[in-house]
Amino acid sequence: MGYLYETHCHSSQCSLCAISTAQELVRAYCIKGYAGLVLTDHFIWGNTAVPRHLPWEERMRRYYRAYLDAKEAAAGLDFDVIFGFEHAYGDGKEVLVYGVELDFLLVNPDIPKLNLDQFVERIHEAGGIVIQAHPYRNRSYVNMAVGPRADIVDGIEVYNAGNKPGEDAQALHLAWEKDYIITCGGDVHWAQDERIGSAGVLLPHRVATSKEFAHALKRREHGFLVKGKRLGSVTEADLD
Repeated sequence: MGYLYETHCHSSQCSLCAISTAQELVRAYCIKGYAGLVLTDHFIWGNTAVPRHLPWEERMRRYYRAYLDAKEAAAGLDFDVIFGFEHAYGDGKEVLVYGVELDFLLVNPDIPKLNLDQFVERIHEAGGIVIQAHPYRNRSYVNMAVGPRADIVDGIEVYNAGNKPGEDAQALHLAWEKDYIITCGGDVHWAQDERIGSAGVLLPHRVATSKEFAHALKRREHGFLVKGKRLGSVTEADLD
């Protein structure tokens, strides 16, 4: 049932909370039978490992370097590496971004000054999409009084392998309110994580770039990997 892609993972080059390098992640996902992964390291205000004091261009090139390292590691493996990022916009809330590349980042040095509405508009203008990540994750660093921004995002991550019981079901109910793009992701931070093989999306064809990945999700022809099971759609029972 299609080609399996991870939608949400982090490398130690760019995410302070990650343990494994981008190269190690590529090898681990390849062994598990994935066709590719989207590297979504923490960006700007998130738990980034890229020094914040650097000039914008140097900062963005360092951030993009993890993706290039992963691409290099995938050479000869018949494995696709896609660029994406996870953007923290405040109150512990985050969105996943697909469909833009380094060129977009370099010409938008004002991103840190944008509120989420402005940020999403900028991503849309560039042809990208924005997915609300783990919208009901309940952690000490998350302000649970502030809800997800379902009014402006394109999709909802309805299964995140790092979530606690009940959090994903709430996300699925949110996705049902509107015709959202639905994604599932492992939120993996190290190459030995048992979550590799538990989550992802199934595409009807291979994709090689971030724009191709975003376009594939927009067409909504994808299936899902939830708790290691390949599904054509996701129900609440699948998340229990």
